[in-house]
Amino acid sequence: MSTSTRPWTAPAWGDAGLVSGEAVELDVRAARIGSRVLALLLDVLVQLVLGLLLAALAGLFLAVLPYGVIDVPTERALLTVGVVLLLVGYPVIFERFNHGRTPGKAAVGLRVVSVDGAPVGLRQSLTRALVGVAVEWPGLVLPLVSWVAGVTVMLTDARGRRLGDLVAGTLVVHTRPATRWRPVPATVPVLAGWAYTLDLSRLDAGLALATRQYLARSHQFAEPTRSDLARRLWREVAGVTAPPPPPGLPEPVYLAAVLGERHRRARHRLAGARALAAALWPQLGSASFTSQPDEPVTAPPAQAGPGVRSPARPETDAGAAPVVGAEPTPRRQ
Repeated sequence: MSTSTRPWTAPAWGDAGLVSGEAVELDVRAARIGSRVLALLLDVLVQLVLGLLLAALAGLFLAVLPYGVIDVPTERALLTVGVVLLLVGYPVIFERFNHGRTPGKAAVGLRVVSVDGAPVGLRQSLTRALVGVAVEWPGLVLPLVSWVAGVTVMLTDARGRRLGDLVAGTLVVHTRPATRWRPVPATVPVLAGWAYTLDLSRLDAGLALATRQYLARSHQFAEPTRSDLARRLWREVAGVTAPPPPPGLPEPVYLAAVLGERHRRARHRLAGARALAAALWPQLGSASFTSQPDEPVTAPPAQAGPGVRSPARPETDAGAAPVVGAEPTPRRQ
């Protein structure tokens, strides 16, 4: 691992740009507008359900009280308190006591953190919630203008932050890593003839898995770490394979050729095993799933005419599969 320091650069598009206290850059993705809107929709549904429950409880409480105890201004004040609890208290409480995750963010896989990667504080959650209610959602101050301004800020910011994040000093990141499916490396055409003659009997599954993981994730390593890992892996693979490869190619190319040949031989063995099983026991492919286990599946007897000999039953070897429908041979006492 190189100990040389690199100059600071601005985070790339979608990169959270978080650095730990040990000066290690964290591989964390910033949440973009699509995932954040989905989390907001889920939170709005939860808030609607909670609002209906609060309204039902408040209605039952008011029905029990005598008539005239609660006047109209008091009812409006209770309604205002309930709306504030839903719009402001809901995100603040969940972000403070659920590690920066509301139910919608937890379902999508998002989390609110400080710009330095620290857990979000109470003041930050309250600030971003107040700014969000005022100018973003529902946008009490100039709704249409504030919505356009909020979307524009999120689309232009490199880390997808909204107005509330900029004011509170917070950031929304993904808690789940992005999964990229990559195909199994195929045999390199230049090394196809050499790979066909390889002796892979000593290449165990652990080393093959390490090679597979390196080839799938080599794009994530920086130089000189990528080349160093390739040289180490190739020294181990070359020690258990023969003959040596033709010179002049980089180590990842040799690793891809060895792994591709190993997969080709595995597919060939699997196809041969299936063909052998189908030849020894063809009833497996033609048996109906509706037949009872106690009723063996047998072919109808052929009508042997004059001069026509019935086909003789082949003798069963010791390792062959039993014939379906045949009577068991009694053992000698």
